[in-house]
Amino acid sequence: MNIVFMGTAELACPSLDALASDNRFRVLAVVTQPDKPKGRQLKLQPSPVKKIALSKNLPVLQPPRARADDFIAQLRALQPELIIVAAYGQILPQPLLDIPPHGCLNVHASILPGYRGAAPIQWAVFNGDPETGVTIMKMDASLDTGDILAERRTPIADTDNAQTLHDRLAKMGAQLLLQTIPGYVSGQIKPRPQPSADASYARKITKEDGAIDWKRPARAIWNQMRAFTPWPGAYTYAAIGGSPRLLKIWAASPQEHASKTAGEIIDSGRFGILVACGEHALRILELQLEGGRRLAAQQFLAGHSLKPGDHFVDPPKASNS
Repeated sequence: MNIVFMGTAELACPSLDALASDNRFRVLAVVTQPDKPKGRQLKLQPSPVKKIALSKNLPVLQPPRARADDFIAQLRALQPELIIVAAYGQILPQPLLDIPPHGCLNVHASILPGYRGAAPIQWAVFNGDPETGVTIMKMDASLDTGDILAERRTPIADTDNAQTLHDRLAKMGAQLLLQTIPGYVSGQIKPRPQPSADASYARKITKEDGAIDWKRPARAIWNQMRAFTPWPGAYTYAAIGGSPRLLKIWAASPQEHASKTAGEIIDSGRFGILVACGEHALRILELQLEGGRRLAAQQFLAGHSLKPGDHFVDPPKASNS
């Protein structure tokens, strides 16, 4: 079967690799977002999907806008029988969706209709959901509202964070995609409409989402830390060296503890830094001072004073001058 693959982020890489390695499919082209400047020198860097495509000698297309007429004409000229989309990063217009006779299928990292949108993995962890999964969906012109073909679930373990869950779901999505395409194309798998109830939207993550509000329950802050690993991370501020300094929290554990003032350090030592929350407390096990190295709490305390009675502080206010 002749297919076009559209994807950009890491989540899409296992699906592209699986399709390109399966002799049932011929990848006519890989469509990905344009190279973006990264790093201090702002050098243009290819997307993770482009790197996979080039390693397999697959043709790469990088239109700035997927709805541009010239790109749609270029895609139509390829005559794909099916288009596969995973973590591409743009909403596709109806004229593009209408090109392949079998339509466009999307690999989405949630159990739809829950967590439509850009960041389903992070918000599932943030909200403390017991499970999530992947959905293979036939696309329409709206955001993640198309008919469902297949889904597979996985529990969210206490040991999971957004990165570990991402990697597991990416592999699950690739496996489910290969299992679903033959039955869908043959007509054995019938698309079913998404239920309108329980639909939710997973908006894009911002850096500000990582800021810790110590008045929230300890378990909620712990979920926040896991949800935003590796980016933007969960962070707070501490008065170190006479001024507020950003501290990123990499590992922690919620603890039952009697109420104290939210943000107050209850204990600090070889067992970590115990901080009062709006409900119970959070034991910080691994942290990183802005500009410094990631350290176990005991190592961090050897070089920085954070003692019982100290408080984590609000972020510094921006100057108007």
